[in-house]
Amino acid sequence: MFGSILSILAVVSVVPPVRSFSTLITFDVDGTLVSSSPGWERGAHGRSFVHAVDATVGQGETSAAARMATVPELLEKHEFHGSTDGLILLRLARATLGPSFDPDAASSRVDDMMDEMFRFVSGCDDAEVSRGIAPLPGVLDTLRTLASERAAVDDGDGAASVACGLVTGNVEGIARRKMRALGVHATGALTPLPYPQGGRVWDGVEDARFLGGFGSDYCSGSLDDPARNYLDRGEQLAICVQRCAELSSDDVSRPYTSSSRPLERVIHVGDAPADILAAKSYVEHPSKPPGVCVSVVGVATGSYSVEELRDLCGERVPGVWEPVVLEEGQGVGDEQVFFNACGLS
Repeated sequence: MFGSILSILAVVSVVPPVRSFSTLITFDVDGTLVSSSPGWERGAHGRSFVHAVDATVGQGETSAAARMATVPELLEKHEFHGSTDGLILLRLARATLGPSFDPDAASSRVDDMMDEMFRFVSGCDDAEVSRGIAPLPGVLDTLRTLASERAAVDDGDGAASVACGLVTGNVEGIARRKMRALGVHATGALTPLPYPQGGRVWDGVEDARFLGGFGSDYCSGSLDDPARNYLDRGEQLAICVQRCAELSSDDVSRPYTSSSRPLERVIHVGDAPADILAAKSYVEHPSKPPGVCVSVVGVATGSYSVEELRDLCGERVPGVWEPVVLEEGQGVGDEQVFFNACGLS
């Protein structure tokens, strides 16, 4: 415990001081930064779901067959694809426990299940963590450029004007392990945090702490409402924006102080309908700072087509909702196209 505290203090001492951001870019992970190939369900993250359900709420009632099964074998695609870790856990608990499943009892143990997922992944090496997943072509180069070119979007007062983070259904500690194993964290594009946000410390990956809104930050527990797949993600986006505002404040208890540069744009980047709809839902979110323009950059580098993503965007409202969907096959790895879509060229 004492060692963990010392490691956190060491990281805090080298993280840059408070900065002011006018633009926040948030990235989805799977299908946006990372490709998933056959075998992802046998990787560390994929296997951690069934393990966590069995260890936490299974109570000996999970069958041997279920314990050996994978997420795609136990759930329909719409129950896990584009969903959040919390909702996947609850749906797995229902699928594996059958008549003994108690939704209220299971919901009360979601944090425990996420902690168990993280413990499982923590016991795996980087090869297991990255099994079945890999950075999409060009993504690491784009992120390195984004990190190195922040001075080009500086407002002249020495404070970076663009913050970058993740908005993902992944448990935060697992997201850190994946980003470190895949080389995403090493690009320096993700904005580092000077202290843990959200009240949780993820032992072993505190040196890879970065801005984001994660599956471990919010779970509605609504299993049968398909809208929760994107509404839960919208809440995670709202959490990330709030955390960005705290980094831009002299007083973290009052994020929007007069000494803070006001956040002007939030740009979410994703490949799935849940990403488009989550960003769209944030336009009307009660916590959204006044005057912030919400954008989404849809990338057809996952399982969905350009047409599917564009159909969900709806009408553009200048200064309020400004969606962009890149052409087929274009994504974060197409550096100049991506920067143009984000208004960074």
